[in-house]
Amino acid sequence: MRAPSCDGAGPGRAGGRRAAGGRCAVLCVPAAAMGVPVLSGLALALALPLASVALENGLALTPPMGWLAWERFRCNVDCRTDPRHCISEMLFFEMADRLAEDGWRELGYTYINIDDCWSAKQRDAAGRLVADPERFPRGIKALADYVHARGLKLGIYGDLGTLTCGGYPGTTLDRVQQDAQTFAEWGVDMLKLDGCYSSGEEQAEGYPEMARALNATGRPIVYSCSWPAYQGGLPPKVNYTILAEVCNLWRNYDDIQDSWDSVLSILDWFSANQDVLQPAAGPGHWNDPDMLIIGNFGLSYEQSRSQMALWTVMAAPLLMSTDLRTISPSAKEILQNRLMIQINQDPLGIQGRRIVKEKSHIEVFLRPLSKGASALVFFSRRTDMPFPYTTSLAKLHFPEDAVYEVQDVFSGKIISGLKTGDNFSVIIDPSGVVMWYLYPTALPGQPWHVVRQQAPGEGFPPVLL
Repeated sequence: MRAPSCDGAGPGRAGGRRAAGGRCAVLCVPAAAMGVPVLSGLALALALPLASVALENGLALTPPMGWLAWERFRCNVDCRTDPRHCISEMLFFEMADRLAEDGWRELGYTYINIDDCWSAKQRDAAGRLVADPERFPRGIKALADYVHARGLKLGIYGDLGTLTCGGYPGTTLDRVQQDAQTFAEWGVDMLKLDGCYSSGEEQAEGYPEMARALNATGRPIVYSCSWPAYQGGLPPKVNYTILAEVCNLWRNYDDIQDSWDSVLSILDWFSANQDVLQPAAGPGHWNDPDMLIIGNFGLSYEQSRSQMALWTVMAAPLLMSTDLRTISPSAKEILQNRLMIQINQDPLGIQGRRIVKEKSHIEVFLRPLSKGASALVFFSRRTDMPFPYTTSLAKLHFPEDAVYEVQDVFSGKIISGLKTGDNFSVIIDPSGVVMWYLYPTALPGQPWHVVRQQAPGEGFPPVLL
């Protein structure tokens, strides 16, 4: 599919960008901008009163967890020749069964999220969105009832534009309230709102308007926005203070693909821009680096463990996109790691940071956790052989004279009595991680620990965490 233009009539003009893999991200220059100064993107939202924009729904106080169709199943609508993998109610019924029966739900994986290509090609006579009658013959309300009966929640996809990225009916500004009410009446629990075929000005008006419309329905609906991804993900076009008042989570960057290169490109962008992104995250408002592709085709075992650890330390939503009917035991073990999930769901909701980048291609990430605990990820970008990395908590700027108990998140091995000044070594496989959960058994007379955020060759003042 080629990148759409502002009016959806053809390929995008210069300045448009397309997220890889079929879902698009378009940044178009409207005709009104020719010779007339206009505000674009999130900048326009600065003019909106915060009190009227705030989502205030009390939802997603920890990163949402569940399953999302897109990366694994895309826009496969050919149910005649591929009934097992096409976007249909049967796919979602079966994935709901797997979440409910295979131990996922009890660990927190509760959302079953529909992505693009679920609807009919036209709205009904009253202008309402309707599900494709052949692929969803019982409708979305029946699917929501099925999901809810299994102790799960249903997410759905919309697009703030004339069309969705896949070419299905979009939610133009005059349809925002109607579609919000429709989703509420169906029993939807999360809305992901994409932004294909819309301008920056339409997005700046429409994303906050949808937040208000969802609130007005009276139904708790988690709100996932693709807004910043369409504006380059960074200031000045993206104002994260405003964004956190509008959305529960948001896509900042490109779509993930089923490859290690894609995982690394997302990690690189988030790490390079962590000074902007990290402060924006917290209970009720999360950066979303996109889906977990563990269990698919593009990652090795070590790379799968790495994505899980790195997404966890970034306080990312854990939305799997794999076939839960055929997932391997090793992939399931990674995704169902209880200590990993506990760290991801830590109630403080502080996003981690990369604190060390070595010339040896070893990186260290730190996430502060509640009750003085921390998570450390030692990540190897090497491709040759397992690498012994030696450091100390002192070199990672943990407080002097503290003592920690350490648990390896994957092996469960416990190290007791690790002092800040003690040197230790971890052996990290190529493209792999070692992940530690550290909790203090003795602290030097202070209720919080001070961690220095440090980039290669640079010194930052201590930050109290």
